[in-house]
Formats: sequence, C-alpha cells, structure tokens
Amino acid sequence: MSSLFTPLTLRSLTIPNRVWMAPMCMYSAADQGPEAGVPTDFHLTHLASRAAGGTGLVMAEATAVRPEGRISPADLGLWNSAQQAAFARVTSAIADHGAVPAVQLAHAGRKASVDRPWNGHRSVPGNEGGWTPVAPSAEAFPPLPVPHELTVDEIERLIADFAASAERALAAGFRVVEVHGAHGYLLNSFLSPVGNHRTDAYGGSFENRLRLPLAVVDAVRAVWPEDLPVFFRVSATDWLTENTEDPREGWTGEDTVRLAKELQARGVDLLDVSTGGMAPKARIPVAPGYQVPFAERVRAETGMPTGAVGLITEPAQAEEIVASGRADAVLLGRRLLREPYWANRAAAELGAAPRWPEQYGYAITPRAGR
Repeated sequence: MSSLFTPLTLRSLTIPNRVWMAPMCMYSAADQGPEAGVPTDFHLTHLASRAAGGTGLVMAEATAVRPEGRISPADLGLWNSAQQAAFARVTSAIADHGAVPAVQLAHAGRKASVDRPWNGHRSVPGNEGGWTPVAPSAEAFPPLPVPHELTVDEIERLIADFAASAERALAAGFRVVEVHGAHGYLLNSFLSPVGNHRTDAYGGSFENRLRLPLAVVDAVRAVWPEDLPVFFRVSATDWLTENTEDPREGWTGEDTVRLAKELQARGVDLLDVSTGGMAPKARIPVAPGYQVPFAERVRAETGMPTGAVGLITEPAQAEEIVASGRADAVLLGRRLLREPYWANRAAAELGAAPRWPEQYGYAITPRAGR
C-alpha cells in the first residue's frame, strides 16, 4: 500500500493523502479599491483544479493580514469581510472535490511593496500604489528600499492582525491555518540575525528573536478551534553556516530544531520546512529534494510532524520521503502548476486509487465497448 496515499490525522482533521499543494503567490488580485486583496475567479479555478486533481490539502497563497503586509499590491489579503466572503467560495469548491482547504497567513515585511515578477519585481513607490515596507530593523533587502523599523506598539498591533485574520479564515471555511515564518518575510526576519539587529525585547538573544513569531502563534492558536491544526512554515537555514566562505551569522538547522520544540509546546501541529530567502546572495545547493534533510532532522529530533518541500517532482521520490519517515507529507509547488492532476497520476503509478471527480471518473474508467 502506498504511504503517500494514506490519510494523515492531525487533531480531529483527517487529510485524505500526503500530497499537498504548497502556497504560491499568483499576483492576480485587484491592487486597489474595494476589491483589493479579494480572491477572483482565477483563484477559484486555480485552487479548485488542484483539489480536483487528487491533492489532499490545498493551501492558498501567502495571504496578508493587513494591506501593508502584501508582497505586491496584487496579492491576496484577509483583513476585511469582502475578502472573507470571496474566500468562502474557494474553500467550498476545494472541499467539494475532497481536499482540505488551508491558508497561509503572512506579512511580507521588508520584502513588501514590489511589482509582479513578470514586471521585474521592482519596488513600487507610493505614487503608484506602493508603501513603505516594515521590518525589525532599518536594513534593506537589496535592491529594495530601507524599511521602517517597527515600534513595540506596532509589533503588538501586528500580533492582533494575525489573530483577526485567523478568525476570518475560520469563518471563510478554512480547516488549516499556517503562519508564514519563512523566506525573508516579516516573521523570518525577526527570527534570523541577518535581519534582526534590535536591542530591545524583540532582538539580540535567540529567545528574544523568537518572541514575535511565538506571540503570533499564541494569538492564532487562541482563536483557532482546539480540534483543528495550525501549521508553521520555516526557513530551516539561511544557507550561511553551510558556506565556510560566508562570514555572516545566520539561522541554522539547529536553531530550527529549537524553534520546533517551542512551537510544539504552543500547539503547532506540523512544521512546513523550507529554506532560504533571508540572506541576500546566499549560496544555495539546489538539487532534487535538497530541503528534505531539514524536515527529516526536525521530525527525528522532536517527533513533530513535518512537511517536505523543494524539487519534489516524481511519484517514486515523494513516496520514498513519506514511506521512509523523512517527512509526513510533501508539498508540491511548481510541479502542480505544470501538472494539476499530478496526485492522481501518482496514485495510479503507486497502486493507489486516484480521486477523480465523478464527472471525470466516469469517462476515465475503462468500460466495455469504450
């Protein structure tokens, strides 16, 4: 029996298989006016089609908890009732196709207010609908502008923003909420010494750098139902200590294990393990499954369930990761953009039952005379 296509139960929620869709920004929402940050028909089709393709959990892209938390002005948000209502259509469609709807709540921090990638990912100035990014310290991520250093009062308001968006996510029908603490965005920049040079209670020591991310987790867990899971996405390394020629101090795999233990104690149910994005010009050894060892280490040293990501492209590869206990699930990104029905193909190759919609299954199942 395929391990990849066995259910996974977290709290009271059973996810039908271990092939999950990773959050990927589509930069396709209105960038201003009352429709800003509101999911469109594109988002509905994009996410529901992966559910129809047999994926067990479908996670909506990084969804900002406030307008200034978007990566680009065209990102999704969940800070108002119009966004919540539009997301309800999306979650209903995902669930109708047998998958679990999930959302990643995020704040882009010093990497905010940039244009769509196909427009060059340039910084968007205020007179074009952009804004001043914020960060733990007034240090830019080149070539973006110097961000505003958050005050303690502003940090406390951000914690409340995450909680409010989590409440909206629940009302919209999401069954899993993930806190985005990776890829150089706001919470990651508090964790890593690369971006956090504060000297108050939110910077300096390891414990202080964890203070905001853990406070956000506490606030989200407090409003999220006890019987539903909370995930946390982490960049397990800044890829600095792995390069002996780079003198910068960064976040490490050992730090991630320590963080995982703190998250477990606060009711986080799964660590979604990615890497990088924090340190400019870090040397990253990209190769198939290159991030899996970090998920494996967390799982082995803490017992915490993990999700593995990064150049996982073939069914046999994904099966080995789960079957060998290196991770509890795999999250596919670009592979699912290229092949929305990858999960059903993988099920067929691994001897499991594909989960086709009835309308498709009737036509796909071989029949006499057809």
